[in-house]
Amino acid sequence: MIYYDITKMGAAKQRSGLTRVSSRLREEFGGTITEVAWKGELRGFVSGQTQTPVIFSPADWLLTVELFSEAERPGFWDFVRTPPCRLAAMFYDAIPLRWPHITWPKSVQRHPEYMKMLAGFDRVWAISEASRHDLTGFWRWQGATLRAQVDLIELGADFDGSHRVQRDALISTGRPALLCVGIVEPRKNQAFLLDVAEALWRDGLDFDLHVVGRVNPHYGEPVADRMQKLERAEPRLRFHRATGDHELSRLYAKARAVVFPTVAEGCGLPLLEALWRGVPCVSSDLPVLREITDGGGCLVARVNDLPDWTEKLRTVLTDDTENRRLQTAAMARPLPRWTETAATLRRALTSA
Repeated sequence: MIYYDITKMGAAKQRSGLTRVSSRLREEFGGTITEVAWKGELRGFVSGQTQTPVIFSPADWLLTVELFSEAERPGFWDFVRTPPCRLAAMFYDAIPLRWPHITWPKSVQRHPEYMKMLAGFDRVWAISEASRHDLTGFWRWQGATLRAQVDLIELGADFDGSHRVQRDALISTGRPALLCVGIVEPRKNQAFLLDVAEALWRDGLDFDLHVVGRVNPHYGEPVADRMQKLERAEPRLRFHRATGDHELSRLYAKARAVVFPTVAEGCGLPLLEALWRGVPCVSSDLPVLREITDGGGCLVARVNDLPDWTEKLRTVLTDDTENRRLQTAAMARPLPRWTETAATLRRALTSA
């Protein structure tokens, strides 16, 4: 039997990459999993529906795509050290260790212990080669006793289960629009994107910029404040704090390109979701994002390089031939679906 951990994500209201992974996998697994949640006072898992304690057998699997720590789950260290079943997990990134000055303090505190715990799992799937490198490197540095087999897993591009979008022509009606999707915080680099947009507007380019994302309560408010002030003076900037999948699909449909000026990522899910819709992307030139962008449909620009970013965005906004080439490449390249991600995990767990 496969038990699926929904301790936090089962009741999460935030729209984040982690909740996307958790919810889409739950949908695609369907009735092939049993949902469970950690109960701290019982120091064990309970059924997600009946809240009764779960009695695992050694042949069972517990699959978690969540982040965790002993403080959040009292007794979880003992569970991992002497597990009643086989343990599997998905690993996203080591960003809290590499960028602690711009990461949620709780994440910075939790992440080293979380990564240590993963060494005691039976199977771990990293969402990129860069993430796998960071995880295994951390274990070597810690001198961890390893039990885990680490493999790669591709995340699905069909964020709402929609069919692949085939655009018949360039988005040319009205003013062109750029779209940026991601939590508002220094890591996602929306402040730099505003610098680029303002430079292009001053040069006479006429385009809309839509920024979509909830605000990081620790580090995002200064960026959000700047966007709101600029929005009042510049009607071509639109800041969407809370956007559902339907509205997000509408924004993708009208976008000339998706822009992703991030400084650190575990995968780059917004790029996959944009490409699924045939939308060209302009992305930071990071090794982890090259795992996606090199497949086609994307331009890359050096991190925080204002001239390079203005040149690349000018290209997608004004060069119809190049934009159409990128759009065609985006529509033609193979992309994973969440049903394939779930099937890969299910096959690995049921065949072991």
